[in-house]
Amino acid sequence: MSIAAYFSSLSLLKLLKNVPGGVAQGLIWGLMALGIYITFRLLDVADLTVDGSFTTGGACTVMLILAGWPAWAALLVALIAGLLAGFCTGMLHTKLGIPAILSGILTQFALYSVNLHIMGMAANKAVSVDKFDLVLSSRNIPSAIITGVLIAAVLVALAYWYFGTEQGSALRSTGDNPAMSRALGINIDNMKVLGLSLSNGVVALAGGLMAQYQGFADINMGRGAIVIGLAAVIIGEVLGRAVLGKRMNFLGTLSFTVLGGVLYYIVVVIVLWLKLNSNDLKLFTAIIVAVFLAVPHFRDRAQNSFRKSKKKEVKTDA
Repeated sequence: MSIAAYFSSLSLLKLLKNVPGGVAQGLIWGLMALGIYITFRLLDVADLTVDGSFTTGGACTVMLILAGWPAWAALLVALIAGLLAGFCTGMLHTKLGIPAILSGILTQFALYSVNLHIMGMAANKAVSVDKFDLVLSSRNIPSAIITGVLIAAVLVALAYWYFGTEQGSALRSTGDNPAMSRALGINIDNMKVLGLSLSNGVVALAGGLMAQYQGFADINMGRGAIVIGLAAVIIGEVLGRAVLGKRMNFLGTLSFTVLGGVLYYIVVVIVLWLKLNSNDLKLFTAIIVAVFLAVPHFRDRAQNSFRKSKKKEVKTDA
């Protein structure tokens, strides 16, 4: 097939129809990215627990809804389950001296069996919007987008408020300079456990929302979540700096992190619209993350080169 024939076979109308669904899912992944931002940027820890805690949130939500619980109450339990998962990772890291990345891997590995037990040893469990009153569903995308925006706004506002408190500032300080934080009397081990717990609580909440949106919880629904979350964080940061520049503050960073999840999923929609092999989606995700990770590096190098050239010009003039 020629290039002209290939592009003529693509339907722009089909792409436009799929974008709202991508926005709805992107908002949920953006919420998960908020959780990853806490560990990745504030604590400077690469926490792999999220691949398991995302599924834990979905499994808890679906099973409780099937048991007759209201959807909002099931989400609260999912949040608590995520907090406990993060707590386990934090204790492995701080009390047993296991490196953070290995602690996350161990908890994630254990959560696979835990999630199977939660779902009654079934690989997946379905929940229908026709039988249950769900918070959001892919059957009503406009409502799902509105709900996602409202939940994102509440979470961003809560995070902005909390990390401005004394405890939240101590947590941020722990990630920035552990030695100085310890010298100031901050228990950095407690702060790490708290940060990991909060992170996975938010991730599990996002998993509960995703399970409701897609209508089922699957044992593998969290696979690769850490990469998607990192993609959202990096895309949001790069976009935020491009739009706001030096005016980019903490509230802007949190907001653009959610927006990064939306943009990531729109890219996914475009990739699928281009009729590329869906099995290559993880490859494209890795490439997208690598590109956006490299952007700040090359930007800093360009700025340093510009400063050096300016200094040389000043010396020459002198």
